[in-house]
Amino acid sequence: MGRPLTTRGYLAHSLDPMRAVLSALHPAPDGRSVPAIVFTKGGGQWLDAIATCGAQCVGLDWTVDLAAARKRVGERVALQGNLDPIVLLADAATVAREAAAVVRAAGPLPGHVFNLGHGIVPATPPDNVAVLVETVHRESRALRAGH
Repeated sequence: MGRPLTTRGYLAHSLDPMRAVLSALHPAPDGRSVPAIVFTKGGGQWLDAIATCGAQCVGLDWTVDLAAARKRVGERVALQGNLDPIVLLADAATVAREAAAVVRAAGPLPGHVFNLGHGIVPATPPDNVAVLVETVHRESRALRAGH
């Protein structure tokens, strides 16, 4: 595992190249823009800079407080994430509780794509994935119905 990047190193060697790639994307044949999502594992400290890189959505790992991230970026970009994938190794009640917490932290406004904060663990029980999907659907409907 390499050393974490400094802010200057991240901006120069990760974010600037992402900006270049995003700015080089061409519209789809029908003229619509091509939506893009960027993800930087451990990048919560650079969220404000990432939100201005040209992507329409920023992926967040589980170390980022989703509600605080939404307050920081507002509606400038959608957010994707950010359940800790290790939660899926726990019991069904824990999976449901933690998934519901992520949905509530995202809030009722549009602009959130529920996802794991980084990959799925191969040992994840399929039944827990089913609980996750059911919980996210149920909680999302309830949250938006009350808004």
